[in-house]
Amino acid sequence: MASPLGRHLLADFYGCDAALLANPERIASLLLAAAGAGRATVLQQHFHHFGPQQGVTGVLLLMESHISIHTWPEHGYAALDLFMCGQAESDAALASLCDSLQPASRQVQRVLRGGDPGLSLQSERA
Repeated sequence: MASPLGRHLLADFYGCDAALLANPERIASLLLAAAGAGRATVLQQHFHHFGPQQGVTGVLLLMESHISIHTWPEHGYAALDLFMCGQAESDAALASLCDSLQPASRQVQRVLRGGDPGLSLQSERA
């Protein structure tokens, strides 16, 4: 069985603070902290705020792949995508985001990329 080349996490965070989800500077800071927690190297970043009390879309381009977020403050919801390869630690980055965004509940799907084609998608709810 071949080792995976990367780990891809898709996370849905529910019940997050609306004011936090509408704050582009804070969202950028939290994603940068998550990249640091995951021992990833940030190459570029871009964040877009849709306006007062509106959501934020952001992406960190990593040497090890990417982290992205899309927020809906009016629903207390954040969609996260963490794809990391090499020595980067996607689970540590996700834990950092969970600590920062404090979702009331979350759903995470884990996909091992570039390894054994028989590996299946793993899902968890918390």
